[in-house]
Amino acid sequence: MSAQTHSDAIKDLELLKSAAVHAGIIALGYFRTDLRTWTKNVSSPVSEADIVIDNFLTQTLRSARANYGWLSEETADTPDRLSQVRVFVVDPIDGTRGFIKGEDSWTISLAVVEDGRPIAGVVYAPVRDEMYAATIGSGATLNGHRLAPEPRHGRERIIPAPAAVHNELALADLRYQRGPSYPSLAYRLVQVASGGLDAAVARRGAQDWDVAGADIILGESGIELTDVCFGVPRYNRPDTRHAALAATCDPSLITPLQDALRIVYGCPAEEGEQLETSK
Repeated sequence: MSAQTHSDAIKDLELLKSAAVHAGIIALGYFRTDLRTWTKNVSSPVSEADIVIDNFLTQTLRSARANYGWLSEETADTPDRLSQVRVFVVDPIDGTRGFIKGEDSWTISLAVVEDGRPIAGVVYAPVRDEMYAATIGSGATLNGHRLAPEPRHGRERIIPAPAAVHNELALADLRYQRGPSYPSLAYRLVQVASGGLDAAVARRGAQDWDVAGADIILGESGIELTDVCFGVPRYNRPDTRHAALAATCDPSLITPLQDALRIVYGCPAEEGEQLETSK
């Protein structure tokens, strides 16, 4: 990592944090109100708040960094981003289904990606007033306090996962408590960094915007987010979807988690093969 990248990442993080806070204020104006909602891609919910916040973030972030590419869940994708060294990766509301239901753990997830890897990221939960943030080489924080998770020695481990993954972990005789299924994948992942969960997983098909912000927060906390088929996740590729993903602060969980995910979701024959969209 160059000194310039590190310096730019610190500046980018301040931009992301400010944008996330303002986006959170906008989102709270729609939260637990009579929202207009619809579906996309057959089953994915969208609300009017998603679009308003996406428009706000587009204007705020792109006007501040006109030379950065753009990838957002709520913006039509174009190949222009592939030629950019740095790209904003944005989920205006991660956990829209929970947002619509009035649950409080939805997030605004933002990242700057350089050459396929995040260099700055935030996951902000406005209702809970939790700002997870990280820049490359500078560590990760929760509301300004350094994150340094440790395994929950002497306490029952907590792992949220789909039922099929729980079934495989049971066959491996793994003892743990089934954790809460937060609607925001980004929020589930950063709970591993804060010590609230011992592990979190994503089904095959999670998108760049679901995980890029959480990825750097985990990494700067000393936790690796792993694509169980291809290793380190890469971002800003033509296909923004990933194979199944796992993160844990407990080394003893790495093998059983990754094995269970590969059994349940399989692996593409090669990186870049079409992935079923799901999280």
